[in-house]
Amino acid sequence: MSDSPGQPLWKLLNVLCKPHPWHGISPGEDAPALVNCFIEVVPCDTVKYEIDKVSGYLKVDRPQRYSNICPALYGFLPQSYCGESVAEFSKQKTGRDLAGDGDPLDFCVLTDRPIEHGNLLVECIPIGGFRMLDSGEVDDKIIAVLKDDATYGLWRDIDQAPDFVLDRMRHYFLTYKLPPGAVSSKCEITHTYGVAEAHEVIRRSFADYQERFGNLEDMLTSALSLMR
Repeated sequence: MSDSPGQPLWKLLNVLCKPHPWHGISPGEDAPALVNCFIEVVPCDTVKYEIDKVSGYLKVDRPQRYSNICPALYGFLPQSYCGESVAEFSKQKTGRDLAGDGDPLDFCVLTDRPIEHGNLLVECIPIGGFRMLDSGEVDDKIIAVLKDDATYGLWRDIDQAPDFVLDRMRHYFLTYKLPPGAVSSKCEITHTYGVAEAHEVIRRSFADYQERFGNLEDMLTSALSLMR
């Protein structure tokens, strides 16, 4: 077996094998300013879909039992992980003893186009985020705009987003797990932050991913070299 000129062998596997959305797709050469995001849920979904971490396929997490509908494209950043470094940043900002939720970094992507299904990649520009805690774990939601979007595409920081846009997203995340009659939520948004902090959270999520999983590309290249 031999590589094609300029092509690592593991990249050639993408011709035959579907890359895992979390591990096998690049977050983008220009990250954190411009990133690839994998979309799981769209605003018309009445079912909460989530990536199966083992197979990489979408699975039904749960039907949405209540009236809340996600107000933006919702998914995650490939090759990111909310671990110790992301949690440490939240500790610095909140003064609380926190841990990461052990999931890839969540993204909400704003667009004025009616995208009607998930399981797709979009290029988007982070502009800020919510510092969210879910049952005491760090669960940041990065807010981004779809690249070249006619309505939102020129936004570059959170202060360009009208309050009603952010309020809709805050309300969704604070209530989407809240059953009727409940008086308190397990979810809390402690801060809304701008693009500089969003970039820092993204960089830390990459560091956490490397710490948790190592460099999978190098590991695969080494493993394949042993097969030659």
